[in-house]
Amino acid sequence: SSLINRLLGEDRVIVSDIAGTTRDAVDTKVKWQGKEYIFIDTAGLRRKGKVKEEIERYSVIRTVTAVERAHVVVMLIDAVEGVTEQDAKIAGIAHEKGKGVIIAVNKWDAVEKDDKTIYKFTNRIREVLSYMPYAEIVFISAKTGQRIPRLFETIDMVIENQTLRIQTGVLNEILSEAVAMQQPPSDRGKRLKIFYMTQIGVRPPTFVIFVNDRELMHFSYTRYIENKIREAFGFRGTSLKFIIRQRGEKG
Repeated sequence: SSLINRLLGEDRVIVSDIAGTTRDAVDTKVKWQGKEYIFIDTAGLRRKGKVKEEIERYSVIRTVTAVERAHVVVMLIDAVEGVTEQDAKIAGIAHEKGKGVIIAVNKWDAVEKDDKTIYKFTNRIREVLSYMPYAEIVFISAKTGQRIPRLFETIDMVIENQTLRIQTGVLNEILSEAVAMQQPPSDRGKRLKIFYMTQIGVRPPTFVIFVNDRELMHFSYTRYIENKIREAFGFRGTSLKFIIRQRGEKG
């Protein structure tokens, strides 16, 4: 809420210093450099042990619903506390739903810093949220307005990456190169053959890879192809979804 108030330049949402006092998800229109954004402000989830009231369970449901409605999830992490269990839970939901993800480390002004602080903090976030290395990290202060323009630039970039479409011809050039550099896996004398790949959707960018035998397509090889696509196109801030199909399969 303090971030929304900074963006609005007014105290329109009630903010208190206890995490979890914004009970409802509130839609707020924010104009920034001629563009309009809708921010869905959600309740800060409380830690276990503090969840006493039924209303808190309702807040959790509201948070999940807000994540589903959003194109980009800006996760506010307290710089003093670091990534909490609840932060990790929300990140997991955003990841599963294929949303754009930005981790905004708030209250950065309150942290004592040296030349290694950002590096250490970034590494810690990457460790805890290791399943989403694509997430963008921005260090901000809702209180002072520090790096708020950078946050908007990052939101725009993530929206663009979430809706990016790659031509089939270009995708298959990358695929051919990847296969030439690292041979597909084999099992009991049968080798995986990859015929071609095509993009079938956005938000998140979704790709279908056609193969001779789906069982042979190991997760690690899919990850390898994903990394090659990211090397070429970035796709920063968004997860990528891969569907493996055997040739001749429908749907």
